[in-house]
Amino acid sequence: MLHVVFNTADAEVLKKAMELDEFLQGEIIEIKDDFSVGPVTDIYETHGYELRRDWWKKVLEYSPYTNQLDIVDDKLTVHNLCNKLNEDKTLQLWIWMGQNAHDVCGYYWLMSQLSVFQGQVFVLYMNNLPFINEKGGIFYPAYLHEIQPKEFLKAKKLARPITLSEFEADPDEWKKTGSENGLVRILEGGKKIVSKEVSYFDKEILAFINVGPQKLLKLLQQVSSKSKLEIADTFLVWRLREIMQNEKITIKGDWEKGWKDLEVMQAQIVAPENTSVS
Repeated sequence: MLHVVFNTADAEVLKKAMELDEFLQGEIIEIKDDFSVGPVTDIYETHGYELRRDWWKKVLEYSPYTNQLDIVDDKLTVHNLCNKLNEDKTLQLWIWMGQNAHDVCGYYWLMSQLSVFQGQVFVLYMNNLPFINEKGGIFYPAYLHEIQPKEFLKAKKLARPITLSEFEADPDEWKKTGSENGLVRILEGGKKIVSKEVSYFDKEILAFINVGPQKLLKLLQQVSSKSKLEIADTFLVWRLREIMQNEKITIKGDWEKGWKDLEVMQAQIVAPENTSVS
C-alpha cells in the first residue's frame, strides 16, 4: 500500500500509527509543495511550473529554507508514484487529507494526474469528524498531525475509492482555481476552495505588529500560537517584506544574515511641521 500525505508532521504521526496496525503498513509519500498559495495557472505545463518555481524563489529568499527549492521535486515524486501503480495493478494508493486548504489543494493537484488509476486510488478526508485528544476530550482536527496515532486506527475506516465522477469534476474545479489567478486559496467547507487576493491575510498579520521593535522570530511564534491563520512562516515573512515596501511597517537588520536578528515594528508616522503665516 502507498500512502500520500502533504507535510512532514503528518508523515511522522502516520509512521507511529503503522507501528500499531500492520494493515496500515506501507510506503509513505510526501507531497512537499503548498498549493494553497502562489500561482497555479497552467500548473501542469512547463511555463506554469516555471512561474511557480520563480515565485517560490522570491518567497524563500533570505529564509532558513533556501535549499528546499532544489530538494522539492513533486513532479518526479508523482512520476515515480505512477510507475509503481502501473507495475502493480493490485496496489492501492491512499490520499490522506485534513480539513485545511493546504491538504485539499494538494489533493486536487495530485488526483488530477491519476485518473488512469481509477479503482486503485482512495481518499481519506477528515471533514468535520470528531476525534479524541490526549486528554480524552472530543475535538475536530484541521490537520492530520493533530490526531493521536491510535486514532488513525479509526480513521482508516474512512478510506473510499475516488469515484469516476470525482475524477471528471475535480480536475475541472482545480483548473477553474488556476484560471482565477489568485495567490491565496482558502477552504470554505467540504472541498470548496476559494481564491483570494495576495493581501488577504495582511490585516491579521499587521494586528500582531507592535509600535516598538520585536524580534521577527518572536512575531512568527505569536502568530502561530495565537492566531487562526493557516499560512506557512515563509509566506508570512514574504508578505511582511511586501508590506514593508508600502511603508506600513519597518524591518530592521541585515536580511543577508537571515531571520534571527531581524526586528519588526510599525512604521513611524512623521507629522507635518506646523507652519504659521504672519
